[in-house]
Amino acid sequence: MTDNRCECAASSCFKEAICIDAGRVYDSCCDKDCIEDTRIYFTECGQNLIENAVTIRGKSVKIIKCYIDVEPVPFNQGYYSIDMTFYFKVKVEVSSSPSARPETITGLSVFNKKVILFGGEGNVKVFSSELSVDENDMQLKPARNVPRAIVQCAEPILLCANICKERVCDRCENAVPRSVCGCFDGELSMCDCEKVALATIGLFTIVQLERQVQMAIPVYDFCMPCKECVTSCDDPCELFSKIKFPSDQFFPTRSQSVTDATPCGKSQQQNGCPRK
Repeated sequence: MTDNRCECAASSCFKEAICIDAGRVYDSCCDKDCIEDTRIYFTECGQNLIENAVTIRGKSVKIIKCYIDVEPVPFNQGYYSIDMTFYFKVKVEVSSSPSARPETITGLSVFNKKVILFGGEGNVKVFSSELSVDENDMQLKPARNVPRAIVQCAEPILLCANICKERVCDRCENAVPRSVCGCFDGELSMCDCEKVALATIGLFTIVQLERQVQMAIPVYDFCMPCKECVTSCDDPCELFSKIKFPSDQFFPTRSQSVTDATPCGKSQQQNGCPRK
């Protein structure tokens, strides 16, 4: 079997220090949001089902897009406000009567979030020789030297869904981007309704600000891949024989209790285990 480990370069192999341009993270934060009772906007057909619905059950939710805007915080140099707008695609099941077969419909939920992070200072304009993807032979427009915001999101969780009957909901003030509207079969109904569907969504995010900076790093040698490329096998049974048996799929993992982790005995008496 081929050894896939490359020999680590020792300190004696140091050759030179070079300057690279890379993104350095200046500040970051993680958050867990419980988005409670956010309205779900449906198409006209879906909203008609909500008006006649008796029960509703949440099925799934996923993030369509996240739009990010970075602006400097006044009177606080080096800090920036990151405004994020999340667009969720929510799938629910609705029934018009207890004995009726439920119908599955999808709608849109919107969530706005703002955080303030440190991103350093910069008062220059950035020019690049890269070509724009929109026009041929056109360079990218100069940009402000503001840090770049990156938002990482885990898969959201649809905690619950319910119908609000005695509530007059306001119109959605934010215009929904065309790319988001294209994810639904029809135009979304943003008007006030007698019945609206509400969802509670759990969201995990990591937000960070980074800048392109020049850094000096030590260079040992060029990095040559040590792992050989594995070609596809013509025999499907031979390929299948190399796949490990998925034991975890048949036997779910069991939470390890204190007794299982450290069984009490003579050697554990000093760790606080009761004597028999």
